[in-house]
Amino acid sequence: MDTRYVGRFAPSPSGYMHMGNLLAMLLAWLDCRAHGGRLIFRMEDLDPARSRAEYAAALAEDLRWLGFDWDEGYPDPAYCQSRRTELYADAFRALEARGLVYPCWCTRSQRLAASAPHPGKRSHDPGCRCAHLTAAERTALAADRRPAWKARVPDETVTVQDGHYGTYAQALAAEGDFILRRADGVYAYQLAVSVDDMRMGVTDVVRGRDLLSSAPRQSWLIRELGGTPPRYCHLPLLTGGNGGGKLSKRLGSLSTQALRSQYAPRKLIGRLAYLAGLLPAPEPVSPVELIPLFSWDKVPRADIPIASEPI
Repeated sequence: MDTRYVGRFAPSPSGYMHMGNLLAMLLAWLDCRAHGGRLIFRMEDLDPARSRAEYAAALAEDLRWLGFDWDEGYPDPAYCQSRRTELYADAFRALEARGLVYPCWCTRSQRLAASAPHPGKRSHDPGCRCAHLTAAERTALAADRRPAWKARVPDETVTVQDGHYGTYAQALAAEGDFILRRADGVYAYQLAVSVDDMRMGVTDVVRGRDLLSSAPRQSWLIRELGGTPPRYCHLPLLTGGNGGGKLSKRLGSLSTQALRSQYAPRKLIGRLAYLAGLLPAPEPVSPVELIPLFSWDKVPRADIPIASEPI
């Protein structure tokens, strides 16, 4: 095993997994195993209003049913974000001490803050007015309600070399400051993921391309916290047919619960491998059998449309 490669799969237990989640796991697992690396299964149960223990248990059981394994992580509570809030608080205080945090009363940002970003949704406000409030203005606003807290990003361009999509550069100031902690005290996605990847020694992150825009911000945060950012490799999204958008956990016909009632594990893995370009046809196969066939050169860069009916 190459201990220099540490990958991770980090779903949110806010519902049952769907085909898109399974494709992400397949490619993350294959990339890790092809490198002889160590895989972490982390549960991103950050938002208490959306996360449920029964979904977390179902995620793990579904992955095992499909033939996946991992080297450390869930159900160990140390790998659940809900049990790691003190680590996020330490990082928040370190950033605050350096003047990289300020209070924000923009309610739209608070609503979107704790979740990973989705296509077409922004979890930050370019040119946030709260960054320039006087002490008196902040005091007046604080008397009415509690603020969220944002990172004060520099006028800097951060470039990541994505393993699948190539060079990706982002001007942090143009994208805008982003939430680190919600008004209700819940630490936000960008901070929690950055702290976890840094503290867990993650070297390689494989995930959907809807999170590619997060890679520069997370790289910046990790460097500011004294860590080394991981390598990133993003994969195309599975989308609904006829111009549909990214799959969601609300699409029940493509959830693992629905698929398990109709398909054997090898057949489902074969379908995923076919969609990922690893097989010429959707033939039954196990994850282990795909390791020698895996190559990012085979994986398409364009999003992959699939029908919403059972495969």
